[in-house]
Amino acid sequence: MLIKQTELQLRARSRGFHLITSEVEQALSQLGQVQVGLLHVFIRHTSASLTINENADPTVRQDFESHFNEMVPENAPYYRHTFEGPDDMPAHLKASILGSSLTVPVTNGRLNLGTWQGIYLCEHREHGGERTLVLTLQGEY
Repeated sequence: MLIKQTELQLRARSRGFHLITSEVEQALSQLGQVQVGLLHVFIRHTSASLTINENADPTVRQDFESHFNEMVPENAPYYRHTFEGPDDMPAHLKASILGSSLTVPVTNGRLNLGTWQGIYLCEHREHGGERTLVLTLQGEY
């Protein structure tokens, strides 16, 4: 049984939904050895999140951003946590709604995602900076 954990430092990105599947795969040098297993992906931040969704049409990512901005607006009069700017509290809420981790099955050395699925970094701050993922790969050779 293989258990491997590594951290992946993602470059700073603009606010929005960004495909990071290939970066995750490239960070896992032993992925190809796993016949059956699981990859757990955890983001070490409270104002960014992870999700799996459409990987082909970029308008899906634009629509995600538009919808979440409408659903969780900036400058709501009831926000008390406002010291770090108008995008901070909405970023925390969006991150809690989407979540801080994903688990993806691994089959025959590859992430077993659907044909049109990809892993998204959901950056909820205007200037969120670099983001760190903890990748835990476990499985049978």
